Amino acid sequence: MTEVRDPGLQPERTRLAWRRTTLTCTVVAVLAAKQAIHDDITAAGVAGAALSALVWIAFLAVAHRRIRSLEAARPRPFSHRGAVLAAVCTIALAGFAVAVVV
Repeated sequence: MTEVRDPGLQPERTRLAWRRTTLTCTVVAVLAAKQAIHDDITAAGVAGAALSALVWIAFLAVAHRRIRSLEAARPRPFSHRGAVLAAVCTIALAGFAVAVVV
Protein backbone atom coordinates (compact mmCIF):
# COMPACT_ATOMS: atom_id res chain seq x y z
CA MET A 1 0.00 0.00 0.00
CA THR A 2 1.38 3.40 -0.97
CA GLU A 3 1.12 6.17 1.51
CA VAL A 4 -0.60 9.39 0.39
CA ARG A 5 1.50 12.42 1.18
CA ASP A 6 -0.23 15.50 2.52
CA PRO A 7 2.13 18.38 1.69
CA GLY A 8 0.04 20.90 3.57
CA LEU A 9 0.81 24.48 2.64
CA GLN A 10 4.54 24.00 2.15
CA PRO A 11 4.44 24.00 -1.70
CA GLU A 12 2.30 27.15 -1.67
CA ARG A 13 4.69 28.92 0.73
CA THR A 14 7.62 27.92 -1.46
CA ARG A 15 5.86 29.21 -4.60
CA LEU A 16 5.16 32.51 -2.88
CA ALA A 17 8.80 32.77 -1.75
CA TRP A 18 10.00 32.24 -5.33
CA ARG A 19 7.59 34.91 -6.55
CA ARG A 20 8.76 37.40 -3.91
CA THR A 21 12.38 36.71 -4.81
CA THR A 22 11.61 37.17 -8.50
CA LEU A 23 9.91 40.47 -7.73
CA THR A 24 12.97 41.58 -5.78
CA CYS A 25 15.26 40.71 -8.69
CA THR A 26 12.94 42.63 -11.01
CA VAL A 27 13.14 45.72 -8.82
CA VAL A 28 16.94 45.49 -8.69
CA ALA A 29 17.21 45.16 -12.48
CA VAL A 30 14.85 48.10 -13.04
CA LEU A 31 16.73 50.27 -10.54
CA ALA A 32 20.03 49.38 -12.22
CA ALA A 33 18.63 50.47 -15.59
CA LYS A 34 17.23 53.66 -14.08
CA GLN A 35 20.55 54.47 -12.40
CA ALA A 36 22.48 53.85 -15.61
CA ILE A 37 20.21 56.21 -17.56
CA HIS A 38 19.61 58.86 -14.87
CA ASP A 39 23.19 59.85 -14.06
CA ASP A 40 26.11 60.32 -16.41
CA ILE A 41 25.90 57.53 -18.95
CA THR A 42 29.08 55.48 -18.76
CA ALA A 43 30.08 52.29 -20.51
CA ALA A 44 30.33 50.48 -17.18
CA GLY A 45 26.87 51.66 -16.17
CA VAL A 46 25.26 50.59 -19.43
CA ALA A 47 27.10 47.25 -19.37
CA GLY A 48 26.05 46.70 -15.76
CA ALA A 49 22.42 47.48 -16.57
CA ALA A 50 22.44 45.22 -19.64
CA LEU A 51 24.07 42.37 -17.73
CA SER A 52 21.59 42.87 -14.88
CA ALA A 53 18.77 42.44 -17.38
CA LEU A 54 20.31 39.23 -18.71
CA VAL A 55 20.80 37.86 -15.20
CA TRP A 56 17.22 38.80 -14.37
CA ILE A 57 15.97 36.82 -17.37
CA ALA A 58 18.05 33.80 -16.29
CA PHE A 59 16.72 34.01 -12.73
CA LEU A 60 13.19 34.39 -14.04
CA ALA A 61 13.61 31.16 -16.04
CA VAL A 62 14.92 29.27 -12.99
CA ALA A 63 12.13 30.58 -10.76
CA HIS A 64 9.43 29.84 -13.31
CA ARG A 65 10.68 26.29 -13.76
CA ARG A 66 10.71 25.74 -9.99
CA ILE A 67 7.25 27.25 -9.50
CA ARG A 68 5.87 24.98 -12.24
CA SER A 69 7.50 21.91 -10.70
CA LEU A 70 5.80 22.66 -7.36
CA GLU A 71 2.38 22.19 -8.97
CA ALA A 72 2.84 18.40 -9.01
CA ALA A 73 1.26 16.26 -6.32
CA ARG A 74 4.72 15.09 -5.31
CA PRO A 75 7.19 17.83 -6.34
CA ARG A 76 10.73 16.82 -7.09
CA PRO A 77 13.54 18.26 -4.99
CA PHE A 78 15.23 21.36 -6.35
CA SER A 79 18.11 20.28 -8.57
CA HIS A 80 21.69 21.18 -7.71
CA ARG A 81 22.04 22.84 -11.11
CA GLY A 82 19.01 25.05 -10.45
CA ALA A 83 20.25 25.97 -6.97
CA VAL A 84 23.71 26.88 -8.28
CA LEU A 85 22.22 28.91 -11.13
CA ALA A 86 19.93 30.81 -8.73
CA ALA A 87 22.89 31.55 -6.42
CA VAL A 88 25.10 32.67 -9.32
CA CYS A 89 22.34 34.95 -10.61
CA THR A 90 21.96 36.53 -7.16
CA ILE A 91 25.69 37.12 -6.77
CA ALA A 92 26.02 38.42 -10.33
CA LEU A 93 23.11 40.81 -9.84
CA ALA A 94 24.84 42.25 -6.77
CA GLY A 95 28.10 42.60 -8.69
CA PHE A 96 26.47 44.33 -11.64
CA ALA A 97 24.67 46.69 -9.26
CA VAL A 98 28.06 47.77 -7.97
CA ALA A 99 29.22 48.39 -11.55
CA VAL A 100 26.22 50.62 -12.18
CA VAL A 101 26.75 52.64 -9.00
CA VAL A 102 30.50 53.11 -9.46
